[in-house]
Amino acid sequence: MKEVVRLEILHDLSETSKILKVKEAKDLEELANLSDHSIKNIALYKDLELVSVTVLIYSIYKIISRLSKDDHVFLVQTLDRAIEGLETKNFGKYNLAMKIMYKHVRQCNAKVRLHLQDVMDAARIKKGSSLLQEGLSIGQAAGLMGISNWDLQAYAGKIMLGEHTETFPAKKRLERAMRLFL
Repeated sequence: MKEVVRLEILHDLSETSKILKVKEAKDLEELANLSDHSIKNIALYKDLELVSVTVLIYSIYKIISRLSKDDHVFLVQTLDRAIEGLETKNFGKYNLAMKIMYKHVRQCNAKVRLHLQDVMDAARIKKGSSLLQEGLSIGQAAGLMGISNWDLQAYAGKIMLGEHTETFPAKKRLERAMRLFL
């Protein structure tokens, strides 16, 4: 793992842990903002481990209100183990903790278990569209997020319509183009 990626993941997991340790009304908003911040790192570094962490943070954001107190505590403890593994560069410990967190999030609640795959798929698609806004191509964004180009195109086409604005009028662009050929 690249050092810069390790530090970014460490930051994101530490912030997630800090948010989850103290239950506040603004927790959901902070998790959403952290997930959005993480997507910029994916666009910058194009690292699959960052994708995994971002999807986990977004999934926690989606289910945190449904977690029991015991599940919440277990999730924080496991998150701290992942952080400790990254701090000491013990990637085996980090990977095990991440695997446990994903498994625990899937199994924490019967309703969540039924919908988690949909939540994780939706998270990948939503974050993939954010990568498009960061300037990546559909192929790059879909590849990084582990989704098909078609899924990303369908979602991006629905939400990104009307966002393009021209800063240089069409008439001026046409005049400039015509001068090139004359």
